[in-house]
Amino acid sequence: MSQVILTIPDEQLAPLLKVLKALPFAIKTKTVAPPKPKQYTPAQQEWINDFREALHEVELHQQGKIKLQDARDFLNEL
Repeated sequence: MSQVILTIPDEQLAPLLKVLKALPFAIKTKTVAPPKPKQYTPAQQEWINDFREALHEVELHQQGKIKLQDARDFLNEL
């Protein structure tokens, strides 16, 4: 037995169920509520924001728009 999971807009659910119920085999349907957005602590949110900023800088570097410091220069500053 195979399982298929579909994510479809609510307004298209009724017509799809009508078609599925007309098929000659058993169909089980289950509506699942979308997950609630995760709440982060301020420290976690700060880490996420810093990580996004770092990724953005890497993208800009890959596009040639900015020059990033290499690891050797960074370590020499320490």
